[in-house]
Amino acid sequence: MKFQAGHQPSAATEARNTLELLPHCGYEDALRDLAGFERVWLLWWFHRNEGWRPLVLPPRGPIQRRGVFATRSPHRPNPLGLTPVPLIGIEGRTLVLGPCDLVDGTPVFDIKPYVPSFDAFPDSRAGWIDEVDAAMREPPKFSVSITPAADAQVTWLRAHWGIDFIPRLTELLARDPSPHRTRRIRRRGPHRAEIGCGAWLAAFTVEGTVVSVLSLKPAYPLTFLTREGYQDIPDRDAQVAFLAEWPGQLAADDVEGES
Repeated sequence: MKFQAGHQPSAATEARNTLELLPHCGYEDALRDLAGFERVWLLWWFHRNEGWRPLVLPPRGPIQRRGVFATRSPHRPNPLGLTPVPLIGIEGRTLVLGPCDLVDGTPVFDIKPYVPSFDAFPDSRAGWIDEVDAAMREPPKFSVSITPAADAQVTWLRAHWGIDFIPRLTELLARDPSPHRTRRIRRRGPHRAEIGCGAWLAAFTVEGTVVSVLSLKPAYPLTFLTREGYQDIPDRDAQVAFLAEWPGQLAADDVEGES
């Protein structure tokens, strides 16, 4: 699922992934001497994309479309991805890797060693990204409050399931609560909006510079959560239990959002 895929993997994230090379191609010899490198480049294919867009809406920064070649967007004329990933080990034809931004089953075209003296230019300018980073260093423009009804749901999720996405939700809304496709913010009526964080949604309103979070709910309907063969949905059991605890939440939000 695309919103569960990583974004520009960080070495600070704990994750282990495997890349299995095809048999009977001589790849065992091709991997010789690679084990001494700390990172490798993966050249891969955005195999789930259809078509491309000359202008795209990056998740970072204000709502502004930018030329696709000035972004890392997957919607490219030739949908190729390039990712530097930590190389943890090599076991036969399998590479054990650290954090990746590839989804399961992504075809990989090539592997190249990451050479810091050739591949790292930390002092290079980064265009509009430098401008966004400078803006992010400024204090947030909005304050975020959690209503008592939403706080009860937050407390229940944290206590019973160890789930707490409120810090990330607060960070996003404090910067800019405007509707934004890649930040998963959309209008749900004339006075309400909704933001997605992982497998969860939060309804909120904006008055001046104050964002009020009204309620939480699962991102998946109950009919989908209980469908056979869908046990791997993120936080599935927690979502089913949430809908049992607040059975009217989903329907109430939908009716109000359509008004």
